Amino acid sequence: MTRTGACLFSAGLLPVFRPSRRYAAVKTSASFAANGRLVKNNNVEFKRKELKDYFEESKDMIKTDGGPPRWFSPLESGSHSHDSPLLLYLPGIDGTGLGLIRQHQLLGKIEHRLSPCCNKVFHGAGLVKLVERTIRSESYRSPSRPIYIVGESLGACIALAAASCNPDVDLSLILVNPATSFSKSILQPLLPLLEVMSDQATSSVFANGRSLEVEARIPFYSKDSMVKVLSLQQIVGDISQDFIASSFYLSVVTDILPEETLIWKLQMLETASMFVNSRLNTVEAQTLILSSGRDQLLPSQEEGVRLCHTLPKCEIRSISDSGHFLFLEDGIDLVSIIKGTYFYRRGKYLNHVSDYMPITPSEFNRYYPSYRFYENITSPVMLSTLENGMIVRGLQGIPSEGPVLVVGYHMLHGMEIIPIICQFYVQRKMILRGMALPGLFERLISKALPNASLFDIIRIMGSVPASASNLYKLLSAKSHILHYPGGLREALHRKDEKYKLSWPDQSEFVRMAARFGAKIVPFGVVGEDDVVEALFDYKDPMENPFLKPVAKDLTRTDANEEMATEDISFPVYLPKIPGRFYYYFGKPIETEGTAI
Repeated sequence: MTRTGACLFSAGLLPVFRPSRRYAAVKTSASFAANGRLVKNNNVEFKRKELKDYFEESKDMIKTDGGPPRWFSPLESGSHSHDSPLLLYLPGIDGTGLGLIRQHQLLGKIEHRLSPCCNKVFHGAGLVKLVERTIRSESYRSPSRPIYIVGESLGACIALAAASCNPDVDLSLILVNPATSFSKSILQPLLPLLEVMSDQATSSVFANGRSLEVEARIPFYSKDSMVKVLSLQQIVGDISQDFIASSFYLSVVTDILPEETLIWKLQMLETASMFVNSRLNTVEAQTLILSSGRDQLLPSQEEGVRLCHTLPKCEIRSISDSGHFLFLEDGIDLVSIIKGTYFYRRGKYLNHVSDYMPITPSEFNRYYPSYRFYENITSPVMLSTLENGMIVRGLQGIPSEGPVLVVGYHMLHGMEIIPIICQFYVQRKMILRGMALPGLFERLISKALPNASLFDIIRIMGSVPASASNLYKLLSAKSHILHYPGGLREALHRKDEKYKLSWPDQSEFVRMAARFGAKIVPFGVVGEDDVVEALFDYKDPMENPFLKPVAKDLTRTDANEEMATEDISFPVYLPKIPGRFYYYFGKPIETEGTAI
């Protein structure tokens, strides 16, 4: 399978469905095709597909053509650059390969696109081997590029199995509601019953869901045990509920999962779950787990936490109001999730500058309303200085061409950051890339600190871990950069340190800015004292024998950066009558030609 969208044969696997005319598919035998992908006209605009499109296209996909499992490339994802990473999608219990149908265009709009290839298959015993051959072939073709595997439910088990057997291949796994929790699923108690049921009994249960009739046919099942067992009709009902499907599409769901197929897949879920759980300790791939809070089929949230504690390179994001078929729901954007977790890279290691995907207007419009209340409370006033020294309201004084280094003072908890970043984008369409605490991107600080998902928005807006190397890269890329020399210590200052600078004696950022001829825009902010009053800071718990252990747990212990020797404190503050924040950006300071 190649990025061109070739489809593969694998001996011994069951037939799959006829390719839809909307997808490109080329059959090969022993070798991988280097061409064969149909390319859509770049001038054609596509509307993002809806749930009904999934069902309509599934009607074509579920018609068997007697062929083996295969990959297909969605046409709506468009063309891609030669260095774009490959994304493989392994479907869940539906098996159509259309589970990413609402994400295809978004994946194709990435600057260095993830080139999606989807698997369309009723899973068989040879599917892991099929995936293994694919990733090994692609790794050989592009050894410097990672391979992304998005696996849903059963597909997540296949992805983990392939990763455990190929630790030398650079894989990035995105696991959606993994079926590794099948032993705790509502589906698991049904298997023993199904294994002894006749075809006639199975049809009866599927038709009317009457467990008493099954009990009469299988007398050694007690009433207590039967109460715990779901009928096939109930399972299909749960699946339909997770699809958020109307009764009009219920027939499509039952066509996708007929009786025999559903029974077979439940058996396969059990086998795959047992196999993968026995090999979790061998999985070394970078992993992102997406867990739905309202999964009707699997205990996905609990399982996500378990896997995150088991896998060494794992992050988890929980979507509390979503069901089992996550990517078919409204408001779910896989690209934004990848951005927010800094999961996208084109090489062996993440480059926070070259691998950054700029926020799109639609993404900004989706996130910005969540922060408007903060701006409404603080009513920020932005003042900037033009080149002639005139002070104007707004950000017209900020140079349009980079590199530009915006340098200023941190208020308590960095409360001034959100209005700055938002207004730079609203007023000037500039992405202000902040130098942020490394612990917001890596697991460097205590588990007692807030969940990393709370900071996904700052990653989407372009923030990077504060380091000399990242500052160098941003200046090289002629970016607009937000820098706080006072760092964490200044943002978490003590009660008696209002508006006190905590800058280091040697401000090396000036020397580096001069090397690139960057413009330095100094700024200051006032108004914090009109909003909150600190009542409790780091000194207070350190003097309290009961709170001292907690305070120590929040103290940084790593020594990678200059900030590593600082104590983290989370002051307790009392809200006051809301006041305004005033931002003043001084006249840009030219450094080009300056010898420092």
